[in-house]
Amino acid sequence: MDRPSSSSPLPSLALPTVAVIGLGTMGAGIAEVMARAGHEVIGIDISDTAARTAVTALDQSTARAVERGRLTEAERADTLARFRTFPDLQAAAEADLVIEVVNEQFEAKQAVFEALDVIVKPDAIIATGTNALSVTRLASHTSRPDRVLGLHFFAPAPAMKLVEVVSTVLTSPEATASVTALVRALGKEPVPVGDRPGFIADGLLFGYLNQAAAMYESKYATREDIDAAMRLGCGLPMGPLALLDLIGIDTAQTVLEAMYEASHDRLHAPAPILGQLAAAGLSGRKSGRGFYTYEAPGSEVVVTDASTPGTAGTAGVAGRDVRSVGVAGSGTMATGIAEVFAKAGYDVVLAARSQEKADQAVAKLAKSLDRSVAKGRLTQEQRDAAVARVTPAGSYDAFGDVDLAVEAVAEDLAVKQALFTALDEVCKPGAVLATTTSSLPVIAIARATSRPRDVIGMHFFNPAPAMKLVEVVRTVLTSDDVHATVREVCVKVRKHAVDCGDRAGFIVNALLFPYLNNAVKMVQENYATVADIDTAMKLGGGYPMGPFELLDVVGLDVSLAIEQVLHKEFRDPGLAPSPLLEHLVSAGCLGRKTGRGFREYARR
Repeated sequence: MDRPSSSSPLPSLALPTVAVIGLGTMGAGIAEVMARAGHEVIGIDISDTAARTAVTALDQSTARAVERGRLTEAERADTLARFRTFPDLQAAAEADLVIEVVNEQFEAKQAVFEALDVIVKPDAIIATGTNALSVTRLASHTSRPDRVLGLHFFAPAPAMKLVEVVSTVLTSPEATASVTALVRALGKEPVPVGDRPGFIADGLLFGYLNQAAAMYESKYATREDIDAAMRLGCGLPMGPLALLDLIGIDTAQTVLEAMYEASHDRLHAPAPILGQLAAAGLSGRKSGRGFYTYEAPGSEVVVTDASTPGTAGTAGVAGRDVRSVGVAGSGTMATGIAEVFAKAGYDVVLAARSQEKADQAVAKLAKSLDRSVAKGRLTQEQRDAAVARVTPAGSYDAFGDVDLAVEAVAEDLAVKQALFTALDEVCKPGAVLATTTSSLPVIAIARATSRPRDVIGMHFFNPAPAMKLVEVVRTVLTSDDVHATVREVCVKVRKHAVDCGDRAGFIVNALLFPYLNNAVKMVQENYATVADIDTAMKLGGGYPMGPFELLDVVGLDVSLAIEQVLHKEFRDPGLAPSPLLEHLVSAGCLGRKTGRGFREYARR
């Protein structure tokens, strides 16, 4: 946050002097935020190197602020003067607020709290920056538990807006109110949470990260495909394995251990690979190697290593020639997929259950292309050529000459099996048959044909013209040349293909929906509100949408169906759909499409 200009007086500060104990990356960031907001900051660290690094970081960031016109030189000098460093806890004696940000180990934090209890003045507030340990337990090691709370900033502290304010059953309302007001004065968003490991953001985030690590460990998908799937399929700023490297694999293991100890939920039991990497000193970016290998310790530049893959399983295998594509269906997904192929130069047959539906689907496709012309993404000539490549058909008999048939009908196994039986009879020998299912077993669909080796999953994301990701799903019977064919087609239609096996959820849904389900459980348990959870994940995790916004967009009925499939396949109690979600679906509250889900929406 930038300080007010010199023409404006500093606001009165209820907690004018702040001590920050532990000047690592997080502590230094918090110290910078406080100093730039006008607080006198006492930085404490036994490491002279850490203290010098923190001062240098503040010096450099304020210099950049001057260059960008956000600070004057005089304001910069004042900010630097407000930050002093000391090697001993005794320096915190005059602080109004003490923020502890030492290593995430209970014994280390306990020792700091016991020492501070003797040192700081009676009315000082003591806050811990923990994201995994019990604030209540730490408070019990002082004579003033009513003045102890949690203050969880997110890295990098100067940039991230979220701060979780953690009150215990012993914290006084006055202390909570004072710290909440301070957070708002910093230009941050305070979110009140109770004292349980992970609080909101990390409580949801680390379960998801743990599942991604387990997915990689099982060799289900490569690290690159897992990370690309979540970035491109969900719009996340980073993939889960890259994020684990950034957070620190040792830190992640500590957080998960604390969460598992509290919940005994298998989703929080640390994946063995986390312990193995941490024990080997491969803790991520800070050590120069974790899930990825980096140019140097602390560097963000990833370098090629032995794990960097090519196209697994199809290297050197030639794909089949694809010149024409059949798309089965008339809904939003089918028309979007047909548009993707037509724009890429393929001749497309769009077949529906009747000629009228097929004609309507092509008309909808044409309108979509018209919007692209209006936005300057296509020329009129490109639009006309794409529309001319699409032929509507009222029968799947029109697929007799296509090289690739893509099914995009209702997400119902019986419906898809019946369609594939029909395609088996109609399509020529050697045609590739692809299903766009997002949750059903591809092998069960393939077995409805006499040529399961020609069947593969090709899971596009909605809206297909805009979303870059396609999950390519091989069954145990899919041939290598069919896999190679679909990979080549994805390149030609400018989609990013990721490989995954034929199990429920593939990559994206297998990681996304347990996270969404856990968010619902938080609301069900009255731990946090819908609004606070959405705010926490957007501001603390950088997510484009909060979990409840996303659930309402996807549809609660669709979400429940996917969660039921995941639970049935993996038989993990932690994957059982939340009763609250089931109740809302039973009541017909399905999200935006019905006008009510976790929120209410204006009827159109």
